[in-house]
Amino acid sequence: MEKKKPYFTTYRVVFIAVMAAIVYVLTLFRFPLLGSKVHFANAMCLLSGLLFGPVCGGLAAGIGSALNDALAGGYDFVQCLITLVSKFLMAAICALIAGTPHKEKTNHARVVLGSVIGALSYVALYMLKTYIYQRFVYGNPMDGVWAAMAAKLPASMINAVFAMIVAPLLYTALVPALRRANLLEKLG
Repeated sequence: MEKKKPYFTTYRVVFIAVMAAIVYVLTLFRFPLLGSKVHFANAMCLLSGLLFGPVCGGLAAGIGSALNDALAGGYDFVQCLITLVSKFLMAAICALIAGTPHKEKTNHARVVLGSVIGALSYVALYMLKTYIYQRFVYGNPMDGVWAAMAAKLPASMINAVFAMIVAPLLYTALVPALRRANLLEKLG
């Protein structure tokens, strides 16, 4: 009887931790824009999904972003949990559409499509969170809700467009090196 290999191997845990740390640090470098913040961590969230698949990549994106909210952002537990789930979903959706990096030949169209849909799904989730908080938690009238959402949308779209461009480029640059080092096989 063959012994079953655990899903969370040492390599996977280390890769999740390293990418979560990169997401955390990149989220620290942000600047305000129209009531929201522009940062470049979403590109790393998408890259996590592209490189490590929906579960490991999603965990790296979600954990790094949620830790940033908790430790550097001053957010409460519920908002950190929402960030964990929404960033996990962004990376997971990207990974599910893009496919696996372990194949010999990469389908670049799927990588780009996964990045676009993953980034836009996060924008939609962020707008939904903003709507729910503004309307039901803060009790703002609909005019205030729409104003808050309109103020946050430009920065969210800048983050998304940057991520859509940078993540596929970094993926294309990193995958050959990871293949040569046999690291993708150790993750697979």
